[in-house]
Amino acid sequence: MDRKQRAVLTGLGALGLVAVGTYALTGARSVEPGPFAADPQCRRVLARLPDELLGEERDSVEGAGAASWGGGAIVLRCGVEPLAPTVNTCMNVNGTDWVLDEERAGRAGPRVLTTYGRIPAVEVAFTESDQLAGDALAVVDKAVRDLPQQSKCIGLGET
Repeated sequence: MDRKQRAVLTGLGALGLVAVGTYALTGARSVEPGPFAADPQCRRVLARLPDELLGEERDSVEGAGAASWGGGAIVLRCGVEPLAPTVNTCMNVNGTDWVLDEERAGRAGPRVLTTYGRIPAVEVAFTESDQLAGDALAVVDKAVRDLPQQSKCIGLGET
């Protein structure tokens, strides 16, 4: 390993220690904010979110526009990049369209669903495969349904 690689690894290790240290000192889970997390609409979304979701208690979170339940088992980020038109699976939950990130789900990663056609966009990630995403989205919908809708999912027959 050359000097440059060692310096990069040392820097990444230090960054990891800072993140762990921040969690240990504050007791808050660190969540990477979306690029538009400062949108005032995100504050409204966060204020409307429940203290419990799928039987999991809401975590203390550091990161603008973010919420977490169950020690990070479910993570919501408001102000993420809005989705472009896609052929990924779209489901409508109480009038809000959500698109499944099929690539991430296919890699056995978290299931990530993102609002479609709403500004700012909201994503919800589920790390455990047995969690009932539809049930969680029905609860979260109460917090996101008032976000301005610019477009909606359409089926192949509607093109």
